[in-house]
Amino acid sequence: MSDVPRPPAVPEILWQPSDERVRAARVTAFADYVATRHGLAPFADYAALWAWSVAEPERFWSDVCDYFDVAFSTPPTAVLPDPAMPGARWFPGGRLNYAEHALRRADTHPDEAAIVHLDEALEPRTVTWGELERAVAAVAHHLDALGVRRGDRVAGYLPNIPEAVVALLACASVGAVWSSCAPDFGARSALDRLQQIEPVVLVAVDGYRYGGKEIDRRAEVAELTRELPTLRHTVHIPLLGTDAPEGALLWDDLAKGDHAPAFAQVSFDHPLWILYSSGTTGLPKAIVQGHGGILVEHLKHNALHLDLGPGDRFFWYTSTGWMMWNLLVGGLLVGATVVLYDGSPGYPSPDAQWTVAERSGATVFGTSAAYVMACGKRGLRPRDTHDLSRVRAVGTTGSPLPPDGFRWVYDAAVPDVWLASVSGGTDVCSAFVGGVPTLPVHLGELQARLLGCAVEAWDEAGHPVVDEVGELVITAPMPSMPTRFWNDPDDARYRASYFDTYPGVWRHGDWITLTSRGTVVVHGRSDSTLNRQGVRMGSADIYEAVERIPEIAESLVVGIEQEDGGYWMPLFVVPAPGVELDDALRDRINDAIRTQVSPRHVPDEIIAAPGVPHTLTGKRIEIPVKKLLQGRALDEAVNPGSVDDVEILRFYARVGAERMKRS
Repeated sequence: MSDVPRPPAVPEILWQPSDERVRAARVTAFADYVATRHGLAPFADYAALWAWSVAEPERFWSDVCDYFDVAFSTPPTAVLPDPAMPGARWFPGGRLNYAEHALRRADTHPDEAAIVHLDEALEPRTVTWGELERAVAAVAHHLDALGVRRGDRVAGYLPNIPEAVVALLACASVGAVWSSCAPDFGARSALDRLQQIEPVVLVAVDGYRYGGKEIDRRAEVAELTRELPTLRHTVHIPLLGTDAPEGALLWDDLAKGDHAPAFAQVSFDHPLWILYSSGTTGLPKAIVQGHGGILVEHLKHNALHLDLGPGDRFFWYTSTGWMMWNLLVGGLLVGATVVLYDGSPGYPSPDAQWTVAERSGATVFGTSAAYVMACGKRGLRPRDTHDLSRVRAVGTTGSPLPPDGFRWVYDAAVPDVWLASVSGGTDVCSAFVGGVPTLPVHLGELQARLLGCAVEAWDEAGHPVVDEVGELVITAPMPSMPTRFWNDPDDARYRASYFDTYPGVWRHGDWITLTSRGTVVVHGRSDSTLNRQGVRMGSADIYEAVERIPEIAESLVVGIEQEDGGYWMPLFVVPAPGVELDDALRDRINDAIRTQVSPRHVPDEIIAAPGVPHTLTGKRIEIPVKKLLQGRALDEAVNPGSVDDVEILRFYARVGAERMKRS
């Protein structure tokens, strides 16, 4: 690892919060509350508060509950009686309901906006808190009348529309378990997920609009209905205006009527929803998360780390098939208005997300690192074309945001903005490292480890390292860690996913550098590590250097151990439109990697590719490509239903087959 170039000791500071912003931040008020409550001296800085939060987890999470007035109908008997992982149990005996907390503001501000919804017409439509509460109460009442009971699963095949939020909250209200797939998932991909959990109700649209086109999904819904034998009811949402299939119920019938809100009081770890891993090499893992764990984690994250509260408008570009949608809905917990966008990120023009932020009045705008980099590649300058005066924070996730992305935000998008690059995972439906509104933003770095997250970087021997690349590990439990995987006897798959490498310690699968200043650099997935001559590196470092070259649209790098002990590291590049990959461009790519990354990680070959494969949530697929290049058959290397374009994978399969013939 010593050959990997390290960032400067103190990278450039791109933004510094004013004294006024520090005083007004919710994390500042929380720190004062904690110190006063426990008779502590005022915390010197955020680092001191973080250190206390991981040293005193029972006090910290109890304080989160008290500060945000978490309503336990039955108080817990303890906070964390046994912290051993896996299996740590939080707040045993406590009973509550996630939806009850999400709808609290309806009691005091029924006419305020709870949801602002836009589609590709980019015309905002509002759902008030009162309207949201009435719709949730009606759907919950009808689910109960249909025989949906606590623990039953309800599935959604829905785009990012208000009905999806209503359905989730209605399920939570009755103690049912929600699980959703975006309708851009084909029937096979959705079945790979939903067949595992055996839902009793399916809520589905007839289609959706994307990129200016109507995508009919009636055939897919018919297949889901046919192939899910446990279904007792299908609920039809006519987004494209078609008639309901025979025997289906109409959403409008479920959502009408005046019914008193009622919230089943469930245990802290009662299943709230089921999320899924990407499932690129097998069936997706069905990740179960509980009412209480998600509630307290999202209160903490959204209020203290995104600084959200009443009066804010919270927009994150996402689909219902990504955990960021669940986190976005969690904005309701802190009284914020959530902004839902149902459409393509680049339609009707590449600046569509900035237009959504402008027209919705978003104060916190979240997007993917890939979108930020694409905006930079296209030369967009939203600061010159959009009124973004209300945007005070920009968040990015999905992959590490390169330094060029940081610069673009400040140069071309919103000059005086808090940039919160965050990293976490579906596994906890939150972040481990990311934004802190009271800290400066350094070029290319995430601001800090988040409160209550005992994050360390470990070397191969399992020793903590600072200012060196190491494995991201979590050494103490978090409340939103999975309660279990669905249909996982004896937690065998759960243990194998996180605890096989370091028993009792969560290994997340990312390479990070934890700096001596408390900031964090994420280098990419450790399970796709490039290991040349004993020097390990995450692929993100190479992507950053290569994709800074204007002629390269995207890239993919893998390292393959050979039977003779050698190591083959090809780099696939997607040239920008009108660009040909010639020797001169190859030389520039190699020089960029040699000088900006590491001379040991100059690729053995640079190959022009028609595209880079992604998961359905937009993440580059590296491990299946590695398997294809090793000669594995496509259906053995990857679950085709988990990727965005199978034809692109066929290209890599051909490269692998030709290489095997030559060898």
